[in-house]
Amino acid sequence: MRLENKIAIVTGAASGFGKAIARCYAAEGAKVVIADINGDGAAKVAGQIGDSAIAVTCDVTRRADVEAMVAACTNAFGGVDIMVNNAGYTHANQPMLEVAEDEFDRIMAVNVKSIYLSALAVVPEMERRGGGVIINTASTAGVRPRPGLTWYNGSKGAAIILTKSMAAELAPKKIRVCAINPVIGETGMLEQFMGLPDTPKNRAKFVATIPWGRMSKPEDIANAALFFADPASDMITGVCMEVDGGRCV
Repeated sequence: MRLENKIAIVTGAASGFGKAIARCYAAEGAKVVIADINGDGAAKVAGQIGDSAIAVTCDVTRRADVEAMVAACTNAFGGVDIMVNNAGYTHANQPMLEVAEDEFDRIMAVNVKSIYLSALAVVPEMERRGGGVIINTASTAGVRPRPGLTWYNGSKGAAIILTKSMAAELAPKKIRVCAINPVIGETGMLEQFMGLPDTPKNRAKFVATIPWGRMSKPEDIANAALFFADPASDMITGVCMEVDGGRCV
């Protein structure tokens, strides 16, 4: 198995991309912390996985919560090898001047500040284990932004730059840092990204912009996260990989 004896934390793991990543990691031999602000949802996913997973209720914008999440991981499994910053938040697709200030703040806190807080907590743990991998879920929105999601786009652009800078700074500590840039996907936030009801007709408008001819699926993102976490990817760091069916070409 590709992640045998590895220990991972996945945020936003009660649903969508995070759930798929956590299940994929467990299937490949990892011990996994299912972290989510939705504690009941996290517990359900951990229960489905079994003894190799535990659930932690965590608001990734709160330092105390993030520190408690990492402590729960080290207490249960002995350390942290893989940190997946997957939790995300967006405003509805709408004109940029119509997004409320508190919503802007929440987007930046969940999508950007969480990366800072997790680094504070996990980098020392990874150093003690001789290295590790940090994986950030960014977005094609940070590569080729489009109108209607301006502040979300900016948060994901920040996640991409942070990934590259962290990779350069943490390489001497043997900590790799990479990012995944999904195209619009079949998750609970789909209608917010579209700014329209989720109907076949409305989906078709977005699928038409993707050369591969479909939206991303959680399993697509999980496969990319597995690739980055795999020890076989030891020479890969600072890479922000589009998983987008050609959307950014």
